[in-house]
Amino acid sequence: MKTPLLILLGMVLLLLGCNDNSSPSKPTAGTNTTTSSGNPLTAPVDYLSAVANAQQSAVKTVDTVSLNQAIQQFGVDHGRTPKDLNELVEQKYIPKLPQPPYGTKFVYDAATGTVKIEKQ
Repeated sequence: MKTPLLILLGMVLLLLGCNDNSSPSKPTAGTNTTTSSGNPLTAPVDYLSAVANAQQSAVKTVDTVSLNQAIQQFGVDHGRTPKDLNELVEQKYIPKLPQPPYGTKFVYDAATGTVKIEKQ
């Protein structure tokens, strides 16, 4: 009677000891990580959140790229960087200044001629 119980206990311990430790480690900070909880019930919310974050990131990139290109064109034509972003509109390099995403602002550095987006 003790032998089947010991065999069963040994098999359970063997199965518990054989877990898969060869899975890849979790990504470190700074890499492309997801904030998904892995729960099927929250999957639609996770998806919509990821889409919103990607869209906001794309808008930031497009806005700064178009402004930086206009600044470069201005520099080629005038031999200097604009004093401020409104000078790009006045000289008709862009039709109007784009609106930064909610909660952010454009920061223009006239010395380097670059535009960045920062949180307010």
